[in-house]
Amino acid sequence: MGKLVFGMMQSLDGYVAGVNGELEVMPEPGIALFRYWIDYVRGLAGILYGRRMYEVMRYWDEDQPGWEAHEYEFAAAWRAQPKWVASRSLKSVGANATLVGDDVEAFVRRLKATLEGNIDVAGPELAGSLTALGLIDEYQLYFRPFVLGRGKPYFAGARPPLHLVATSAVGEDAVRLTFVTA
Repeated sequence: MGKLVFGMMQSLDGYVAGVNGELEVMPEPGIALFRYWIDYVRGLAGILYGRRMYEVMRYWDEDQPGWEAHEYEFAAAWRAQPKWVASRSLKSVGANATLVGDDVEAFVRRLKATLEGNIDVAGPELAGSLTALGLIDEYQLYFRPFVLGRGKPYFAGARPPLHLVATSAVGEDAVRLTFVTA
């Protein structure tokens, strides 16, 4: 059975993006943290995206001039993963991706029942909807040493009661807190 995991990098004050949703306000990860994400993505059963986060991640669809080796490596890992995009406004999605329009709840329940391994949830709004439905099995909060002051929060809606099950240092400057619903 698949496990739905919502995890994102965030500031110490709990924001995953700046005021207008810009991810570029966050400092670039160091090479060790970048390598962590390469391994993380390789180990997934797939990734379930909200529209906005999918559009951000489409950057990895095509090689970019000036990339370093680890960026090519991440792109290859990302491209290899099956992706599902929950959106009523998109008409199409890129390679190795499937558009999920209506009844996201039923789709996610089927996905969890048929896949083995971790299914990453990408995007706080989608995660908020899935949290309200009781479908997220694990929350991984990755904190980095910076403060945004305001912006898009990790929890887009009410936070469920959580139980801390693990902590670990990740890369050069991040800490991961892993929670399950209490």
